[in-house]
Amino acid sequence: MIMPTIMKFGGTSVADASAFENVAQIVASRVDSVPVVVVSAMSGVTDALLNSTVIAAEARGDDAIASLKSTYERHIATAKEILSPDGANAYAKHVDSAENQIAYFLKLIASQLAQAQAVQDAVLALGETLSSLLLANVLNERGVSAIQLDARECIITDDQYGAASPLMRATFAATQSRVLPFVDAGTVPVMGGFIGSNLKGQTTTLGRGGSDYTAAIVGAALSAREIQIWTDVTGVLTADPRVVRNAQTIERLSYGEAAELAYFGAKVLHPKTIQPAIEDCIPVRICNSRAPEEAGTLVCAETETSPRTVKAIAHKNGVTTVQITSARMLGAYGFLRALFEVFEKHRTVVDVVTTSEVSVSLSLDDASSLPAIVEDLEKLGTVRVERGRAIICVVGEGLRGTPGIAARVFNTIRDINVTLISQGASSINFTFAIEEERVKEAVTRLHEAFFEERASGISAQTIAGR
Repeated sequence: MIMPTIMKFGGTSVADASAFENVAQIVASRVDSVPVVVVSAMSGVTDALLNSTVIAAEARGDDAIASLKSTYERHIATAKEILSPDGANAYAKHVDSAENQIAYFLKLIASQLAQAQAVQDAVLALGETLSSLLLANVLNERGVSAIQLDARECIITDDQYGAASPLMRATFAATQSRVLPFVDAGTVPVMGGFIGSNLKGQTTTLGRGGSDYTAAIVGAALSAREIQIWTDVTGVLTADPRVVRNAQTIERLSYGEAAELAYFGAKVLHPKTIQPAIEDCIPVRICNSRAPEEAGTLVCAETETSPRTVKAIAHKNGVTTVQITSARMLGAYGFLRALFEVFEKHRTVVDVVTTSEVSVSLSLDDASSLPAIVEDLEKLGTVRVERGRAIICVVGEGLRGTPGIAARVFNTIRDINVTLISQGASSINFTFAIEEERVKEAVTRLHEAFFEERASGISAQTIAGR
């Protein structure tokens, strides 16, 4: 059985004509690896489409339609720059057709249609449809046999518009049926990420960042040799490069390490991406489309423990912490169940949890339902809410079994107040919360301590002696 390589390119990798040209060169240079390409919409296009649906929902259909004029012009101008005149003209007709479809959908939304969410998904899907068609055309004109495939014929989902969940058995069967004949024939399939369809054939989307998820699902369905996520940075870094200028590329990560980093703020990976790869033990490689010669980061089932134990430091801003204190907890059972039923009732995900004899502290990424949550929690005990917090997550295989890591972390940030600590729930992460305004300072210091020669003026020898 042919084992293809899944190559997913994000929006920044197809931002303009030169970016499309670059992607075509990358794919062409790797034809021997049997590529199957998944591509996002051009950078900024999904945001523009989403904004148009918001305008339409205000009963401003004409304004919504007009807001996308520059988006269509951008696609046509890009095609003219990189395709032959005949190819550009043919592509422009597809853009015109998409424009007419979107105008129809926006008018439906403006009419206060009850199924507005379903129509919104149909609008958003056209960003990926246009980018995948353009890339397929570029590849063909560069001598690579390629064909655009409609991802809606491959990714079969439930009816949760805006954040649909793939029905894996149906998706695997559909993907194999649609993709494998082209793979066997030596033709490169190019499909849009992020989109699918339900069992009724209606368009759905997988949620923002869902193109990575599409790539992983397609990879699992086709028993891929490797899933490659092409972005604008070289692999997964030891910290957010916007915070730490000296962040370094991590050569290898385990699935567990990558999942923790993705969940706690590493932007390169979408949290859902890892799961299909884990289940089928498919390696995931994070590559830089602007530096394709770099190896990037390989995420696989097993990896060696780093000599310094810590592999990376991730952080997430905009966190709210909630503390519930009640004497009813003391020696009682069922209290935690009652507490978490409140969050289940309000469909709110809890990130980090710590407990004592009479209190529970936890963090929330989404605090939109917090007033109603607090009202219900106050029936269980005293509630204290702290906003403006950030979560820092120190990640590495063998973290829990390595003495001195926590001491080194807290000595490095000893003048920064820590309001929540979680260690032991996972053997590969150590997580804590601080005030958001000090997160950049904390992450920078920790990176110096664990990854750079100078360690904020505190040597490992000094720390060990304290």
